[in-house]
Parts: sequence; structure tokens; C-alpha cells
Amino acid sequence: MHHIELWVPNLTRAQESWGWLLTRLGAEPYQTWEHGRSWRWGAGGTYVVLEQSPALTGDRHERRSPGLNHLALRAGSAAELDALIAEAPEHGWRLLFPDRHPFAGGPAHRAAYLEDADGYEVELVADAP
Repeated sequence: MHHIELWVPNLTRAQESWGWLLTRLGAEPYQTWEHGRSWRWGAGGTYVVLEQSPALTGDRHERRSPGLNHLALRAGSAAELDALIAEAPEHGWRLLFPDRHPFAGGPAHRAAYLEDADGYEVELVADAP
């Protein structure tokens, strides 16, 4: 994968939630411009763009509509996943499916499903033990 670009309704809010998460997952700030920011894993690696484009036609992402449902990202060990979940609410994320956490994806799939204030979902997947 080369890059992923997410159009967001509020760049400041997205930078707080996504910027924190991507940095915690090992990405580094990569590019900055008037309407966007990006984070990249390694020189020449995959990067994620957040852009508040002037061409936006809406103000909220709806993951249950056609289009992107969620991004699934590796979170490291189970302990690293737990640490991310503990910090996530301070950065604009809420835990989805808390009654089934951390096995909402099944008994052999340890992960956390988070949603930000704009309706974007991320699945943080722990490494297999």
C-alpha cells in the first residue's frame, strides 16, 4: 500500500485523534500544508493523509454507508493494545462493542474497535501470542 487519504470535516480535531494514534503506532509526521497533514512509517513507507478539503460535500463520515467502513492497523502486543485503549479516550476515541472487547472480532482475534468524533472507525489488532 502506498498511502491512504481521509477527508475529514475538522482538521484540528482529526489531528488530535488520528495524529496521536498514528504516532503511537510508530508513524512520524511527514507533510504539513494548509488543509492537511500526513504521517508516515519509515522513509518511503506507507503514509496516511488527513485533509480538510475545500471540496468536501458533507460534514460527517458514515461508516455504514458505501465506502470506507474502517482501517485495521497493527497495535503490537496485547499489553501495547491495552495501553492504547487506556489512552484513547483522552484523544477523542471511544471504544465500540465494549461488552465484547477485546474479542469482538471472535475468540481468536484480539483487537479493539474505536470510533472518533467524526465517525471514523479504526480496528487495532494485537499480534498473535
